[in-house]
Amino acid sequence: MPRYMLSVYGPAERPEFGGYPDKEAMLQAFADTGAFNEKLEREGYFVFADGLEAATTATTVDGQGETPVLTDGPYVETKEYLGGFWVIDAPDLDVALTLAAEGSKACRGKVEVRPFQTEESFKDMLGP
Repeated sequence: MPRYMLSVYGPAERPEFGGYPDKEAMLQAFADTGAFNEKLEREGYFVFADGLEAATTATTVDGQGETPVLTDGPYVETKEYLGGFWVIDAPDLDVALTLAAEGSKACRGKVEVRPFQTEESFKDMLGP
């Protein structure tokens, strides 16, 4: 079954309640997201999900040279960052998009849907 990553992006600057208007809205979004996670598990789509710390906690590693170069912070500077994600197994993109819409509503954020690479996609890149 195809695997998809549903990525949730949020503001780089995290206000007191993480971008939610108040504590109650934040707690409700957490509860709704937990219920969505349970649905994914119950219906057999769930592979893995988690939230991430602020982008400022990242370290970028470039190990292409003789000595790795470590840089504090994210790879790119942006006004939004990857705040959390789900990895799901879904029979097709339409199901993944439907689930992403439900996840977006639950967490109150935009969700990017991207398929994982497959052996077929590698073969397509290599050509005949």
